[in-house]
Amino acid sequence: MKQFTVSDPEFRKYGHVIEGYDLSAVLEAMEKTPCPDSVLYVPSSPEMEALPFFKEVTEREFGGLPAQFGYCNGKNKSMNALEYHRSSEINIACTDLVLMLGMEQDIDPETHTYDTSKAEAFFVPKGTMLEVYGTTLHYAPCNTEESGFRCVVLLHRDTNLPLETKPAPVGEDRLLFARNKWLIAHEEAASEIEQGAFVGLVGENPSI
Repeated sequence: MKQFTVSDPEFRKYGHVIEGYDLSAVLEAMEKTPCPDSVLYVPSSPEMEALPFFKEVTEREFGGLPAQFGYCNGKNKSMNALEYHRSSEINIACTDLVLMLGMEQDIDPETHTYDTSKAEAFFVPKGTMLEVYGTTLHYAPCNTEESGFRCVVLLHRDTNLPLETKPAPVGEDRLLFARNKWLIAHEEAASEIEQGAFVGLVGENPSI
């Protein structure tokens, strides 16, 4: 898999680096969050949402719409699955980490499968804030250090929460896994498959 950094021009189709924020309080608070040997995702953290930063980022990056301040921490080395939303996601790397990214436009419109050879990896240095576009396929970060990774995840409110109503599994609706979350899993992603994820990543399950 090709690997770049988020400062490279190759990242521009997936998102962009956001500057102009004081992230010191966020980085300090994230050091206190758990970092297990597996992957932990918390959609909304009351402690993080109490930070003054949350009000600022909601006003500036979400245009005043309701948002949620969560995080994804742990240890991971493989792609396993890719997801997309109908809205952008804001990430803050609280450790060095790597994101494996693809484009929704490369999903086969007939089979809704995705060839993992089209994905690219991007190194994100600690303290970097990103917008990841809604058309960008992404999933859990990969750690570059043995101690694991910590990553802030800011999204529109209620994203990734359980669906109230699940549509019939036809067409793209087969990918709808949670609120505002369309997910495509690799056949090696046992945990996601057990939860009902659509198996549609074809090719290798890339790892770093």
